[in-house]
Amino acid sequence: MVDLSRRNFMRAKHVSKPPAIRLPWIVDEKLFTQGCTQCGDCLDACEEHIIIKGDGGFPEINFYAGECTFCQQCVKACKEPLFKLLDAVPWQLTIEIEASCLAKKQVHCQVCQDSCEPQAIKFNYFHGSVPQPEIALADCTRCGACVAVCPESAIKISTVLPGVSHE
Repeated sequence: MVDLSRRNFMRAKHVSKPPAIRLPWIVDEKLFTQGCTQCGDCLDACEEHIIIKGDGGFPEINFYAGECTFCQQCVKACKEPLFKLLDAVPWQLTIEIEASCLAKKQVHCQVCQDSCEPQAIKFNYFHGSVPQPEIALADCTRCGACVAVCPESAIKISTVLPGVSHE
């Protein structure tokens, strides 16, 4: 088994780097890193080209390259039994809009709302302020469409760590 945090320590890499966002529907991180052969079939199958070779050669999602359309091609291309049933929730991710957001700096911007197909990002109007973003977490699929279009890279999607509440 590959312990990526130990590998990072031995290479003197920044060890507090957030965990990689893996492919949708993986069973769990430990099983994934034990069973993934790093063959690259999922990278080739991804229609949106958002799967990259990450730390240790393991595939991970790069939302700065685009969004996940949940096409399931990465799962279908994988020959290893690393995935849940496709009717399950694709992944456990958290999403937040950081203080560097243009709207939070009183600059009119709603590009994230425009890119959000499930309309999970709304802008609330307040007297004397530009509209402020709010994410309806129940509606958000964590597809990442809002990440790549944000001019300030203010939207962060990250892996939910076990035992840590984000809501």
